[in-house]
Amino acid sequence: MAFAIELIDIHKRFGTVYANRGVNLQIRKGSIHGIVGENGAGKSTLMSILYGYYAATSGTIMVDGREAHMRSSRDAIALGIGMVHQHFMLVESLTVLENILLGSEGGFWLKGGMEKLRARLADLGKTYGLEVDPDACVADIGVGQRQRVEILKALVRGAKVLILDEPTAVLTPTEADSLFDMLRVLRDEGKTIVLITHKLREIMHATDHVSVMRRGEMVAHFETASTSVEQLADAMVGRKVSLTVARAPAHEGRVLLEAHDLVVRDALGVARVDHVSLTVRAGEIVGIAGVAGNGQSQLLEAIAGMQRLASGRIVLDGQEIDTETSNPRKMRELGLMHVPEDRHRHGLVMSFEACESGILGFQHDEEYGRTLLDRAAVESGLARDMETYDIRPRDPRLTTHSFSGGNQQKIVLAREIERGPKVLLVGQPTRGVDIGAIEFIHKRIMALRDAGKAILLVSVELDEIMALSDRILVMCDGRITGERRPDQTNSRDLGLLMAGISDKAA
Repeated sequence: MAFAIELIDIHKRFGTVYANRGVNLQIRKGSIHGIVGENGAGKSTLMSILYGYYAATSGTIMVDGREAHMRSSRDAIALGIGMVHQHFMLVESLTVLENILLGSEGGFWLKGGMEKLRARLADLGKTYGLEVDPDACVADIGVGQRQRVEILKALVRGAKVLILDEPTAVLTPTEADSLFDMLRVLRDEGKTIVLITHKLREIMHATDHVSVMRRGEMVAHFETASTSVEQLADAMVGRKVSLTVARAPAHEGRVLLEAHDLVVRDALGVARVDHVSLTVRAGEIVGIAGVAGNGQSQLLEAIAGMQRLASGRIVLDGQEIDTETSNPRKMRELGLMHVPEDRHRHGLVMSFEACESGILGFQHDEEYGRTLLDRAAVESGLARDMETYDIRPRDPRLTTHSFSGGNQQKIVLAREIERGPKVLLVGQPTRGVDIGAIEFIHKRIMALRDAGKAILLVSVELDEIMALSDRILVMCDGRITGERRPDQTNSRDLGLLMAGISDKAA
């Protein structure tokens, strides 16, 4: 059997932290190979070693049967290895064409190279279904299109092996299906795909083989057709994992959050939230379903005080909010906490130490010293949360960007949930989070609900909305298109509402 990639006894240490320990992996040519594991299991580190982003502490890399020495990503690219990172490496102010050209300009005069590249992109677009407007500014295109740009960057540079790190973390279900169709075409053309993901159903749907990592070690290999979601989950976590959410009947109390006729407009005056009204009671989870980009993000941000309302009223625990002067700090003081959808942009400061990110929004609290920051209190606070939420590695002083995406998410969740909110706004709570952590996060959210808190949940994962919600609201084009109880609906019904089909017709 011909192997595109062989990793032999790979070790990687960051100081005292072992990220990879004696990892062995063989990836067959012309296959889609999945790598799964908990947050911090070492998956991304291992692939970053293969891509030349990190140097292995020890071990051997074989590419097409020959030993390779990866001193930088340039060496990996020269050997036909490309990588699409979880967080896209694009310059938003440049066009698609300019982003793909970066790093391979081919000399001082760019015009000839750009014309050749434009023709090459058209050819790749037709062959693999990767059409994208080369003259579009990256800032103006959606995440699905941005991911296509990243894949095109790798293919233009001659990638025979394509590594995708959590490729569907920011995609809608439709965009994810489109991606997997593209990957199968690439595989059938002889490319080798390495897929890192937490979503086990995607592994079952898209891959030929799958390897499981746990705490830096490779613990299992399977042919996908001969395994199951349950077997993979158990191998990832090292114990039996419940894939269903245990829930007691809701005991709803008084209304804690009211939104009346909210309107939010963007910079061009377009209504992104269009006369939305809702209520959330104590002891209730209200889920908002919808395809990303239909106003859910702006709705949460407006309620949290991050976006200015064009019109409408917000009432929190019976108190009318002055929306002209509202801001996140005032809303926090009134008992409303917020887990934002984009943890990098709105939830963390990546260059801060993790313990500093763990108190954002609460840095003026008395327990942290108010004026002069009590470093010991800041570090011990996150150290407690790290134990409770299983955040790895257990070092509050590491910079935030040193943690995996899922562990970064748990830092944000711990910060907001452990403050005992009256109302919790949660955007995409398990985005980029492994199966064991999903189980834990769902239990935390249900425990808050059972403790009488009001929770407004936004997720593009219909399974998550169905599992957690007591009531489901569906948004399309900035409007509420319907309301359902989970036991009185299904994914088809919700899909019709998400597509803008009227409530009556659905």
